[in-house]
Amino acid sequence: MPAAQKSTGQTVRDRDYPLGRVPRAERPGTLAVAVVIAGFLFYTPTMVVGGDVAGAFPFGEFLGLAAVATVVLGLYMALMGLISERTGLTTALVSRLVLGRVGGKWGSFILGGTQLGWYGVGLGVLANLIEASTGFGATWLVVIVGGVLMASTAYFGFRGIEILSWISVPLMLVLCVWVTVLAFGEAGGWSDLLAGGGADAGSIGPGTAITMMIATFISGGTQIGNWTRFANGATRTFVLTLVAVLLVQFAMLFFGGVGVAAYGEGDFVEVLLAMGIVGMALVLLVANLWTTNDNTAYAFAVAGAELFEKADKRPFVVGGVVISVVLALTGIADNLISFLSLLSVVIPPLGGVIIGTFFFVWRGKDPGTALTDIPMIRLGALVAYLAGAAAALVGTYGGLGSPAIQGIIVAALAVPVCETVARTMRA
Repeated sequence: MPAAQKSTGQTVRDRDYPLGRVPRAERPGTLAVAVVIAGFLFYTPTMVVGGDVAGAFPFGEFLGLAAVATVVLGLYMALMGLISERTGLTTALVSRLVLGRVGGKWGSFILGGTQLGWYGVGLGVLANLIEASTGFGATWLVVIVGGVLMASTAYFGFRGIEILSWISVPLMLVLCVWVTVLAFGEAGGWSDLLAGGGADAGSIGPGTAITMMIATFISGGTQIGNWTRFANGATRTFVLTLVAVLLVQFAMLFFGGVGVAAYGEGDFVEVLLAMGIVGMALVLLVANLWTTNDNTAYAFAVAGAELFEKADKRPFVVGGVVISVVLALTGIADNLISFLSLLSVVIPPLGGVIIGTFFFVWRGKDPGTALTDIPMIRLGALVAYLAGAAAALVGTYGGLGSPAIQGIIVAALAVPVCETVARTMRA
């Protein structure tokens, strides 16, 4: 079948296949996917969260907690990336296969909705950075102009995101090394840095800290398949994603925490001011925020395409940016912790049920099911998702363990049990 057609015979207006499998012949390969993933992971709000957590612990303990959070997130994202490489589908479409045509709409809603929120957070961080470095007080104008510009590359699809990533990733590496060198000099060296305590020691517990650091990228991490579906080779995709997360995510948390530990300031923007590098850092951070936000716009666009079953993501890029700009103008960036708590409940169980279904039901293979030949609801998978969400909810509001991890594990392990019960009820 020609690449310009879907399995339904309809003409595909969007070459990124928002409503179908990406053909093997049209996948750009490992290197292109690698740079896009790296650009996605170089995320300024992750540094902000790293700073928030580092302020609550001795720096050595913070590094241990950051390592745990990074390993969990890395394994989770690598598995999600593998699933989309095998199926060639976006996370929203995999969610449809797992939960059913109606159940999958919930997946698209929370995946797209949370990415709208993260886009707004990114715009809020951008406005705060510009105001702090230049004194420009018209933050509303920064939010509007930045919101439009950052979505422009996502509008043109995977290729536009790849080109921008080749520019921004080296720039962000420069900033990260720069921050570390200055922080080491301020602290008096590595040993003094490790010995230092957080300015807000004891304000949060280890479980909450791990959840915060996972939650800062759990929504984007769940949707990593939006990009790995363009990769070729399941093993290469798994290793590539895992290594990228281990290196970049830990680096983002480290670079956010090291400045805070050295300068005793919990606000990352204030740390840059104390270092005296806000002007130059602003240029690099804008490129970084742009790279991540165009990925974010792409993610909510393909989720919207699935939700409304439109074979063109571009209208959802435009509509999503309008919503995100409104969210940014209402101050979502100032309520980041509450937003992370919400994500830790609703997003990880979705990834857990997808992972559980892929390995326990599909036996690690693409089921090959036509996207139009799916039941309304897959009850077993839906119950497994609800079980994972309940576990995360209890952890969040009961102060037990790490809600994100619990949500993933419970949902994944509940799949074979719930599917067995569902089959028995149908018999």
